[in-house]
Amino acid sequence: MKYKRVLLKLSGEALMGNKSFGIDHNILSQYAKEIKAALETGVELAIVIGGGNIFRGIQQTDGSIDRVQGDYMGMLATMINSMALQSALENLGLYTRLMSAIKMEQISEPFIRRRAVRHLEKGRVVIFGAGTGNPYFTTDTAASLRAIEIEADIILKGTRVDGIYTADPEKDETAEKYESISFSEVYEKGLNVMDMTAFTLCNENNLPIIVFDMNAKGNLKKVISGDRVGTLVEI
Repeated sequence: MKYKRVLLKLSGEALMGNKSFGIDHNILSQYAKEIKAALETGVELAIVIGGGNIFRGIQQTDGSIDRVQGDYMGMLATMINSMALQSALENLGLYTRLMSAIKMEQISEPFIRRRAVRHLEKGRVVIFGAGTGNPYFTTDTAASLRAIEIEADIILKGTRVDGIYTADPEKDETAEKYESISFSEVYEKGLNVMDMTAFTLCNENNLPIIVFDMNAKGNLKKVISGDRVGTLVEI
């Protein structure tokens, strides 16, 4: 095991699978099994998941919904995904805690940094829901912020591509993959890794990022074990 404590960032869209909306339970089950296998290495694991499969802030509206209202709706979408993932993990016998940036006492604990760290130390999977609790910030930023707060060794950004490329590999067959790249190179080349606020937070706090394909079986465990998977972004 290379990393003692990691934060896994998952996109909400990934949970759709082949659907156009909502949650594909086959994908949800697959992710839960991947997470269970990774935990067998002894790693402490926290998770942030987006809500784009249900609602993506103001981008999903025609302007009739206020931006702030739309962002709060997006936060609620992340809670739906977080609860679904929590249930899938517990069905496999894992111990979990869901912590929300917005008070929802009936379904989650409030985010308290020391409590989150204690849960991780006890081997529980901690899921951070509702983003940062503030509008105008993405779940990428929430992932960076929470990772820094819990002193994670690295952020693992699980996507549907196997790393960072010179161009979009789904659109450009000549795109070449980076095995590793520095934060400054990402800025210079204008590559899309995370939103700029999230990426800058990682850079300023010397928090490395690995972008990898979450859908490839065994990848999460390989990354945590230190195998060469995906693309590493570091200072």
